[in-house]
Amino acid sequence: MNDKKMKKWEPFSELVTMRDDMDRLFDVFFGTQSQTIDDLWRPSIDIEESNGNLMVRAEIPGMDKKDIKVVVKDDVLTISGERKRENETKDKTFHRIERSYGQFRRMIRLPAEVDADMVKATYKDGVLNVTLPKPESMKPKHIDVKME
Repeated sequence: MNDKKMKKWEPFSELVTMRDDMDRLFDVFFGTQSQTIDDLWRPSIDIEESNGNLMVRAEIPGMDKKDIKVVVKDDVLTISGERKRENETKDKTFHRIERSYGQFRRMIRLPAEVDADMVKATYKDGVLNVTLPKPESMKPKHIDVKME
Protein backbone atom coordinates (compact mmCIF):
# COMPACT_ATOMS: atom_id res chain seq x y z
CA MET A 1 0.00 0.00 0.00
CA ASN A 2 1.34 3.42 -0.93
CA ASP A 3 1.01 6.06 1.84
CA LYS A 4 2.07 9.00 -0.33
CA LYS A 5 -0.38 11.86 -0.40
CA MET A 6 -1.20 13.65 -3.61
CA LYS A 7 0.15 17.20 -3.42
CA LYS A 8 -1.22 20.27 -5.10
CA TRP A 9 1.18 21.49 -7.79
CA GLU A 10 2.78 24.78 -6.77
CA PRO A 11 4.37 26.43 -9.84
CA PHE A 12 6.41 28.89 -7.76
CA SER A 13 8.08 26.10 -5.81
CA GLU A 14 9.51 24.93 -9.15
CA LEU A 15 11.05 28.39 -9.59
CA VAL A 16 12.64 28.14 -6.15
CA THR A 17 14.23 24.85 -7.13
CA MET A 18 15.42 26.29 -10.44
CA ARG A 19 17.01 29.26 -8.67
CA ASP A 20 18.79 26.98 -6.19
CA ASP A 21 20.10 24.91 -9.11
CA MET A 22 21.34 28.06 -10.88
CA ASP A 23 23.07 29.25 -7.69
CA ARG A 24 24.88 25.92 -7.43
CA LEU A 25 25.87 26.18 -11.10
CA PHE A 26 27.36 29.65 -10.57
CA ASP A 27 29.16 28.40 -7.45
CA VAL A 28 30.76 25.57 -9.45
CA PHE A 29 31.86 27.69 -12.41
CA PHE A 30 32.80 30.95 -10.71
CA GLY A 31 33.55 29.85 -7.15
CA THR A 32 31.29 32.48 -5.67
CA GLN A 33 27.68 32.89 -4.75
CA SER A 34 25.65 34.61 -7.42
CA GLN A 35 23.95 37.80 -6.34
CA THR A 36 21.32 39.90 -8.01
CA ILE A 37 20.37 43.49 -7.34
CA ASP A 38 17.22 42.47 -5.46
CA ASP A 39 19.13 39.81 -3.51
CA LEU A 40 22.11 41.65 -2.05
CA TRP A 41 22.69 39.10 0.64
CA ARG A 42 21.52 35.61 1.39
CA PRO A 43 22.25 33.83 4.64
CA SER A 44 24.28 30.63 4.24
CA ILE A 45 22.33 27.52 5.23
CA ASP A 46 22.93 23.88 6.10
CA ILE A 47 20.24 21.20 5.89
CA GLU A 48 20.61 17.89 7.72
CA GLU A 49 18.36 15.00 8.66
CA SER A 50 18.47 12.85 11.78
CA ASN A 51 16.09 11.15 14.22
CA GLY A 52 13.08 11.76 11.98
CA ASN A 53 13.69 15.52 11.77
CA LEU A 54 15.05 17.91 9.21
CA MET A 55 17.24 20.65 10.67
CA VAL A 56 17.96 23.88 8.81
CA ARG A 57 20.64 26.22 10.15
CA ALA A 58 21.02 29.73 8.77
CA GLU A 59 23.83 32.15 9.58
CA ILE A 60 22.23 35.55 10.21
CA PRO A 61 24.40 37.36 12.76
CA GLY A 62 23.66 40.82 14.06
CA MET A 63 19.89 40.52 14.02
CA ASP A 64 17.13 40.69 16.58
CA LYS A 65 14.82 37.65 16.61
CA LYS A 66 11.81 39.93 16.07
CA ASP A 67 13.25 40.82 12.64
CA ILE A 68 13.30 37.18 11.48
CA LYS A 69 10.28 35.45 9.93
CA VAL A 70 10.00 31.68 9.38
CA VAL A 71 7.16 30.19 7.29
CA VAL A 72 6.54 26.60 6.18
CA LYS A 73 4.07 26.02 3.36
CA ASP A 74 3.82 22.64 1.67
CA ASP A 75 7.41 21.55 1.05
CA VAL A 76 8.99 25.04 1.10
CA LEU A 77 10.62 26.71 4.10
CA THR A 78 10.91 30.49 3.80
CA ILE A 79 13.29 32.43 6.04
CA SER A 80 13.11 36.20 5.66
CA GLY A 81 14.00 39.31 7.55
CA GLU A 82 15.93 42.52 7.57
CA ARG A 83 19.30 43.38 9.05
CA LYS A 84 19.36 47.10 9.78
CA ARG A 85 22.44 49.22 9.15
CA GLU A 86 23.95 51.12 12.06
CA ASN A 87 23.45 54.85 11.77
CA GLU A 88 26.50 57.04 11.53
CA THR A 89 26.61 59.56 14.37
CA LYS A 90 28.72 62.64 15.06
CA ASP A 91 31.05 60.70 17.36
CA LYS A 92 31.40 57.69 15.01
CA THR A 93 32.69 57.50 11.44
CA PHE A 94 32.74 54.32 9.36
CA HIS A 95 35.90 53.80 7.31
CA ARG A 96 34.77 50.53 5.78
CA ILE A 97 31.48 48.64 5.69
CA GLU A 98 31.73 45.09 4.34
CA ARG A 99 28.83 43.40 6.10
CA SER A 100 25.61 43.12 4.13
CA TYR A 101 22.47 44.90 5.25
CA GLY A 102 18.90 45.09 4.13
CA GLN A 103 16.16 42.59 3.45
CA PHE A 104 16.74 38.95 2.64
CA ARG A 105 14.65 35.93 1.80
CA ARG A 106 15.65 32.30 1.41
CA MET A 107 13.09 29.87 0.02
CA ILE A 108 14.26 26.30 0.56
CA ARG A 109 12.56 23.32 -0.99
CA LEU A 110 12.54 20.66 1.70
CA PRO A 111 13.74 17.19 0.74
CA ALA A 112 10.88 15.51 2.64
CA GLU A 113 7.38 16.18 3.91
CA VAL A 114 7.27 17.81 7.36
CA ASP A 115 4.66 18.32 10.08
CA ALA A 116 4.19 22.12 9.83
CA ASP A 117 2.35 22.26 13.17
CA MET A 118 5.41 20.92 15.01
CA VAL A 119 8.10 23.17 13.47
CA LYS A 120 10.28 25.00 16.00
CA ALA A 121 12.77 27.83 15.45
CA THR A 122 15.43 29.18 17.80
CA TYR A 123 17.96 31.98 17.32
CA LYS A 124 21.20 32.04 19.29
CA ASP A 125 24.68 33.47 18.66
CA GLY A 126 23.75 34.60 15.14
CA VAL A 127 22.49 31.20 14.03
CA LEU A 128 18.84 30.40 13.31
CA ASN A 129 18.00 26.72 13.94
CA VAL A 130 14.74 25.44 12.45
CA THR A 131 13.67 21.92 13.46
CA LEU A 132 11.14 20.38 11.07
CA PRO A 133 9.77 17.03 12.28
CA LYS A 134 8.63 14.54 9.68
CA PRO A 135 5.08 13.26 10.14
CA GLU A 136 4.81 9.86 11.79
CA SER A 137 3.67 8.34 8.49
CA MET A 138 7.00 9.36 6.89
CA LYS A 139 9.25 8.01 9.65
CA PRO A 140 10.75 4.58 9.05
CA LYS A 141 8.88 1.80 10.76
CA HIS A 142 10.93 -1.15 11.95
CA ILE A 143 9.24 -4.52 11.68
CA ASP A 144 10.38 -7.39 13.87
CA VAL A 145 10.75 -10.67 12.04
CA LYS A 146 9.30 -13.56 14.04
CA MET A 147 10.31 -17.18 13.81
CA GLU A 148 7.59 -19.72 13.11
